[in-house]
Amino acid sequence: MNGGAAGGRVLFVTGGASGIGRAIARRFAAAGWFVALADVDADGMAAAGALLPEGRWSAHALDVRDAAAWERALAEAADEGGGRIDVVANNAGVPLGGPLAECSVAEIERVIAINLTGATLGARAAHRWLAQAGKGACLLNTASAAAIHGAPGTSVYAATKAGLAALTEALDAEWAGQGIAVRSLMPGFIDTPLLAHPTHTAGSSAIRAVVERAGLEITPVEAVAEAAWRAVHGRRLHTLVGPTARRLALLERWAPGLLHRGLKRRVR
Repeated sequence: MNGGAAGGRVLFVTGGASGIGRAIARRFAAAGWFVALADVDADGMAAAGALLPEGRWSAHALDVRDAAAWERALAEAADEGGGRIDVVANNAGVPLGGPLAECSVAEIERVIAINLTGATLGARAAHRWLAQAGKGACLLNTASAAAIHGAPGTSVYAATKAGLAALTEALDAEWAGQGIAVRSLMPGFIDTPLLAHPTHTAGSSAIRAVVERAGLEITPVEAVAEAAWRAVHGRRLHTLVGPTARRLALLERWAPGLLHRGLKRRVR
């Protein structure tokens, strides 16, 4: 751990060791926030922390599937950050693609446990800290463009991210009287280390290769970090990130039948 007492506002970000979480940490740190990184990857958090201002960050071991670990990590982060947490970025997540019939039970259970159950446990644990922070407090959920309309080869992943979108909507209404905003990010394909992973255990292609074959763009991770900043400080419930997300949202709103038929044709 490398932190210390800090004034000002405090961000707690899961999945902070790399990718979107690391980029969000850097964006908020650049604005003077104290940043608490949470992850299962201690070495990754150390590397991420080396990019942050000295004495303005801390690292906390957290498996988001563990409710007790959530309570412990948040309490430690508040202690390091001067007694408060203003924003909790519920960002930790894992990918899963490929036909549902080819995905193992273990893969399915893992992605649901991390992406949806873990984020829900995080929201529950974060509530008291955000309520104490008062005006400007925010729970920020990293959902996905996959939540906009389920596509072939994304069934389980899309279901977890659609669940996060629904969680965002429900809690933003539920917590409104307590001054807590709840927001989501809906990025398309983002340039992070996750793109190097295979779509699923039985698959032979990396996610990046599948995306490139489909002719879809890969958005720089810094764009998500900037969107996170806007989401926390704005009034928009769901923030779209990248051309794919914006196209999907447009079609889902104005031509959902056309969108669905197009997805079906891709499979044929």
